[in-house]
Amino acid sequence: MVELKTDKSIDEMYVTGQVVGQALTAVQKAADVGVSLLELDEVAREVLRAAGATSPFLGYRPSFAPTPFPAVICASVNDAIVHGIPTGYRLRDGDLVSIDCGAELGGWAGDSAISFTVGRARQEDVRLIETAERALAAGIEAAVVGNRIGDIAHAIGSVCRSAGYGVPDGFGGHGIGRKMHEDPGVPNEGRPGRGMPLRRGMVLAIEPMLIASGKDGYHAAPDGWTLCTNDGSRAAHAEHTVAITDAGPRILTAR
Repeated sequence: MVELKTDKSIDEMYVTGQVVGQALTAVQKAADVGVSLLELDEVAREVLRAAGATSPFLGYRPSFAPTPFPAVICASVNDAIVHGIPTGYRLRDGDLVSIDCGAELGGWAGDSAISFTVGRARQEDVRLIETAERALAAGIEAAVVGNRIGDIAHAIGSVCRSAGYGVPDGFGGHGIGRKMHEDPGVPNEGRPGRGMPLRRGMVLAIEPMLIASGKDGYHAAPDGWTLCTNDGSRAAHAEHTVAITDAGPRILTAR
């Protein structure tokens, strides 16, 4: 079931979304050569604590997961696409890092992700990240009353494929509200004009994921959480929580 949010509820979700944005900004600022992923997780925890927010990631255990998630951020490095568990790994010059973070505050959830490089960036990584952001922007632009879920999926997939990148099948965005994951699902590829109609008050987490090699294959790492590219190529992830309003899409996790 899809819950349509009131204007007041969307305003409250914006407050939660700003906490997520602040956490991601703080994590990116702290990320540097020699900094560990666990240290980045602690940076995000402090932002959540200061805001009086909790994490929907911490302790989360969907059906596929062998253990509850142990952190408040997903930290995916280089060939990791999404769901990376923060470890003692220390960032190296040229690493490509994707950070996904959520917050719960006042009964509402927010979810967002960014990708960036550490130290000296490789041009191919810069292009990959820029394309992920363009795909996200295209998906958001399609999130308007009267369109359908397939229009968002088609907009995202068209940007990714035209740039020559792979799109991992079976993973995409989702509805969000009182819980982090709600209906409907939002694929990263699809046919325009198909799927659920978009209505005023729907709130979606839109999140393209790109694989640099152009291939779509991935596998789960031994930790049972981290999804990695099959061919070792790098990946990028971008995400915003977006409300569908009569005035157009409203980004609730804007940084």
